[in-house]
Amino acid sequence: MTQDYIVVHQDDNVFVALKPYKKGERITVNDKEIELTEDIPFGHKAALKTIPENEDVIKYGFPIGKASKKIDEGNHVHTHNVVTKLEGTLDYSYEPTNHKVTKDESLNERTFKGYVRSNGEVGIRNEIWIINTVGCINKVAEHLAKLANQTFKNDNIDGVYHYPHPFGCSQLGDDLTNTQKILRNLVNHPNAAGVLVLGLGCENNNIAEFKKVLGEYDESRVKFLGTQGVDDELEAGLEKIQELVLYAKSFQREDVPVSKLRVGLKCGGSDGLSGITANPLVGAFSDKLIRRGGTTVLTEVPEMFGAETILMERAQNEEVFSKTVNLINDFKTYFIKHDQVVYENPSPGNKDGGITTLEEKSLGCVQKGGFAEIVDVHSYGGYVTKPGLNLLQGPGNDLVSVTSLAASGAHIVLFTTGRGTPFGGPVPTVKISTNSALYNKKKNWIDFNAGQLIEDKTMDELSNELFDYIIKLASGEMEAKNEQFGFKEIAIFKDGVIL
Repeated sequence: MTQDYIVVHQDDNVFVALKPYKKGERITVNDKEIELTEDIPFGHKAALKTIPENEDVIKYGFPIGKASKKIDEGNHVHTHNVVTKLEGTLDYSYEPTNHKVTKDESLNERTFKGYVRSNGEVGIRNEIWIINTVGCINKVAEHLAKLANQTFKNDNIDGVYHYPHPFGCSQLGDDLTNTQKILRNLVNHPNAAGVLVLGLGCENNNIAEFKKVLGEYDESRVKFLGTQGVDDELEAGLEKIQELVLYAKSFQREDVPVSKLRVGLKCGGSDGLSGITANPLVGAFSDKLIRRGGTTVLTEVPEMFGAETILMERAQNEEVFSKTVNLINDFKTYFIKHDQVVYENPSPGNKDGGITTLEEKSLGCVQKGGFAEIVDVHSYGGYVTKPGLNLLQGPGNDLVSVTSLAASGAHIVLFTTGRGTPFGGPVPTVKISTNSALYNKKKNWIDFNAGQLIEDKTMDELSNELFDYIIKLASGEMEAKNEQFGFKEIAIFKDGVIL
């Protein structure tokens, strides 16, 4: 049966509306009748009791801010009467919890159909990627990909893709390094059976310089083309792609342990139900995968602010704890360096959907990580190697963070959303709606409906369905919506001077 409202935790002093309420309507919570003094939109909060000025507003059993003025029982609780309690960088102490999900050796090993690469890595797609070293040749790469897909469409590959970006030249210091690390990791991604690195010739990130960052590579799998050095870059490019296609055809799907899967965790366009439906569902999936020896990756550091101690107490050891502290405070310092308010995070869309403060957003966001211990922490452009839950430096921005997750080695990204977006990264980007209305409205965008959790499905039922869905997706039995419609893009983090 569909619920009309939910009190997330027994200690909460607000409830969340699961339908629009009108002023004057009455609800009964724990045998207490409450009359609503204002309209309460779907996904928004109302007070279960009077909350005095400066007292904590509690959701998920944690403070999500404080009352900026007295909030009467039945009032709408939102940005007009609640403010954040967060400020500045903080000191933390290591207080580990013993209740952490880890690999369970007793579980039967599930498999999926993947491509085992020559270096032992496993891919879930057999694609050819064109990675250009500089933005000046975005359109050359686009045209080359189009020609290649027409030429090799019957050659048993999953397509030829290019990923335009504006960088690779006129960059200095960390900006250039960030660009090179992301592009390097994409070149090495196992979903690409073959890669053509396309350069111009005069850029900072020219092929010779990029090879220094790339390091060792398989000459059968990675080809290079400097477009200034050939008469016809399209003809030369097609010749090299033909070699890559022939190489890619040597791979066939085979049974691979599910422990080889790496899955990125992301939310975007969050609403008041994100921390109630979609994010906990993804957290349950993460726990299931990790119990079977798999790997998940959580990013969006600014959306950990206010809930970071929940993650810190699950650090595998004190070294991982210290790396987590640095991850959080370094990103706060980044905000401060640019004279920006550290905790002014919820977007207009978040607020319209019912999210009031960063604490509320973060407490919902971190639920995507389930209850697993954190085994490692990575800087931007890092590559994940340890099975289990990993943290990755990156902003909340959808395009940048999904690219970062893909570049960290994630085969798939699970992307929860209450507002909807068509965006997809270089890897299958599975959109999971927080509510059924969005799922039914945006059929071309949304892959999976977590709104069923407040209708007719239990968490155990739906998390099993999601796990089965991901196994089928990884095995090539289906495509994510971003793949079906060609929504495959990248974006690279920038924090510096452009010449």
